[in-house]
Amino acid sequence: MSIKKWVHDILKEVGDKALVEAAAKGRTAQEIDEAIEAGIRIVGENYISDLKNVYFDVKRRAEWHFIGSVKTQKHDLLKRKFLEIIDMIETVDSFDFALELDKRCGSLGKVMPVLIEVNSGRESKKSGVMPENTVELVRKVAKLENVKIMGLMTMGPFSANSEEIRPYFRLTKRLFDDIKELNILGVEMRFLSMGMSDTYKVAIEEGANIVRIGTLIFGARK
Repeated sequence: MSIKKWVHDILKEVGDKALVEAAAKGRTAQEIDEAIEAGIRIVGENYISDLKNVYFDVKRRAEWHFIGSVKTQKHDLLKRKFLEIIDMIETVDSFDFALELDKRCGSLGKVMPVLIEVNSGRESKKSGVMPENTVELVRKVAKLENVKIMGLMTMGPFSANSEEIRPYFRLTKRLFDDIKELNILGVEMRFLSMGMSDTYKVAIEEGANIVRIGTLIFGARK
């Protein structure tokens, strides 16, 4: 099967329930072009090095989201040349990073849409703000002029059984709804990014409206 067929199938299945984001970690510009041509409108990159390698060789237009750890890639991510081409950062998890991002984007005259990453599984080795600290972080980041909170993102713990991830998606959706009801000035709770190739069905059932799909679009990595 081809990328075109895989994209067609996943878009047909998901329908209007969620936006399908192509998680393009390690994929070539040609593969990404094929996915965009088939109907993908959002491309997510985990690594700045991958973004650097493919962005200018991709011929078709799409939104580019950063979906990797901001802690380990802060230096490169905050460079002007990358902030200019990134359309959204889905993994903001600290005020210190948001403050630096605000300063850099201010110098560009750009307001960067972001999602706040929630560590829904409270895993010490994973990025994300702890659930109980999420509202406080949202309130602080909301005061920045060049960073615009557009929703939440979570990974959830790894499990071979997608049903085991459901409580973590449910928790994040509850946080999403609670923050939305607070009507915090400057916050637009529009997007809830949850679920990947093996968990997107459960994520959508629990309220995700962005799903990050890699293998089901590009096939297994060689």
